[in-house]
Amino acid sequence: MKDNRLTGTALMIGSALSNQTGAAIGSLAFPVIGPIGVVAVRQWVAAVVLLTIGRPKFRSYTWAQWWPILLLAVVFGTMNLSLYTAIGRIGLGLAVTLEFLGPLTVALASSRRALDIGCAAMAAAGVLWLTRPQPSADYFGIGLALLAAGCWASYILLNRTIGRRLDGAQGSATAAGISGLVFVPIGIVVLLHHRPSVATIAFAATGGILSSAIPFLADLLALRLVPTQFFGLFMSVNPVFAAIIGLVILRQHLGWTEWLAILAIIAANAVNGLGATLRGPGFRKSGPGNCRDHPRTADSPAPVRTESSQV
Repeated sequence: MKDNRLTGTALMIGSALSNQTGAAIGSLAFPVIGPIGVVAVRQWVAAVVLLTIGRPKFRSYTWAQWWPILLLAVVFGTMNLSLYTAIGRIGLGLAVTLEFLGPLTVALASSRRALDIGCAAMAAAGVLWLTRPQPSADYFGIGLALLAAGCWASYILLNRTIGRRLDGAQGSATAAGISGLVFVPIGIVVLLHHRPSVATIAFAATGGILSSAIPFLADLLALRLVPTQFFGLFMSVNPVFAAIIGLVILRQHLGWTEWLAILAIIAANAVNGLGATLRGPGFRKSGPGNCRDHPRTADSPAPVRTESSQV
């Protein structure tokens, strides 16, 4: 049991590091092909990985199964495009932190407990500080990160619906395939217009693999080894990793007040997850059949904080 927990924790750390490192490496291609070009490559990688693993049976779908899948495909593309554009404008750490407001809002929305209200107030204080008026503030970038947060919340809710109507990762795989297909003409136009170098393509492809394929597989294995609530709680480390990796790889420096605001949002997320764990009937082990109960990256089978993507 202890060995399983250690292995699962190592997999989750690797997943978070891979996800945020992939986003940072992908952003190195921004000067040539822009966020939209990088997102196109990411969507293609996600589509290949999820379609290979999910093996959806398209012909058996009913309209009740198709409509949330189509909406999820729109959310997939919008979430990643808005997040990557925000990363290019306000930095990796701030963008990922603001995006985490999506699953936190879903988790807090239906609660009236004093602890959860306190978590909401703590997160709100962090957001207000990060978005406070100042001469250098990039409100468009902040707005894009908040749009990504809204998309992540929609992603969770749509995956709840899809999870009740389809088994396994079929729904997410189909949505990723549709989103990847939509980005084919967009990506071709961008790549033909900007004529990227081999290095640029390598950055974009590496970013797609690190932020899609590896986290998905690592989480799939981790969910077999650790309790569901522990998995959701551990997602809180992503903004910390994003800020550190943004500093190391992209040289994006944050002031100590920004660090405090990020830590406030992370603490709100962690305390909320811990509170849910203590209120619940106890830890239960996860398997491939119920991995849709958890938050992940934008490309996960169906992250829902037991009811958080990255995707």
